[in-house]
This record gives sequence, C-alpha cells and structure tokens, in this order.
Amino acid sequence: MKRQYTDEHAEAGVKAPLPDIEVWPNQYNTGYEIEITMPEFTSICPKTGLPDMGTLTLTYVPDRSCLELKSLKMYTIEYRNLGIFQENIVNRVLADIVKACKPISATVEGDFAARGGISTRVVATYKRGKKK
Repeated sequence: MKRQYTDEHAEAGVKAPLPDIEVWPNQYNTGYEIEITMPEFTSICPKTGLPDMGTLTLTYVPDRSCLELKSLKMYTIEYRNLGIFQENIVNRVLADIVKACKPISATVEGDFAARGGISTRVVATYKRGKKK
C-alpha cells in the first residue's frame, strides 16, 4: 500500500523560522520547578490542512535564566498558521526552550484534542548531563 503522506509532510515546520523566546536572569538558586500551561495551542496538520488543537504543558527547572512569558506566547502563536505534525511540535518546542534558557531539565507535554476519534499525547524530556 502506498503511503498517503510524503517526506515533505513529515519535515514540515521543523525548521520554520519562529520568533525568539526571550529570557531574564533567574534570581534564585534553589532548584525550583516552573510549570507553564498553554491550553489554547493550535497548529495546522501539514497533510490535511485541518487545525490541530490541544494543551501544551512545559515544566522546567531553570538554571541562570527564566523564560519571559510574553515572548513565549508570541512564539506559540506562530504555530497557528504552521503546518507541522504534533510529534514535531512537542520536540521543536522543547529544543527551542532548551536553546533559549539552558535549563537544568525540561519536559514538554502535548495533549492534542481528538480528530477522527483519535487523540494524541506526546511527551519529550531534556535533562542536562553533568559538566566535566
């Protein structure tokens, strides 16, 4: 059976330009955890063009920097018109968070609404290795 999607579908949005996520200096060195919930996350399926909706939850332990929330909101809004698979969303968001604030650890969970009777939950985790 011939597959219905292409490699271009699979790669869609992975390298798309998105706004920078800004950071500010962390004032505490206590190993605390920050959880940010984005309950109105939307994107576009690159194959069907239909909207994907869900909740993204980011949990991270900051090191020297914390994420600036308005820039994070502007970053996530850009996904509204971006064709990208759900699995790629979660992994791309995690990579961009790690690049922006260099946390001690971070987890991004995407809990996507059902379409056609199927809902998806994707979790990606980063944990910094020990410095040598």
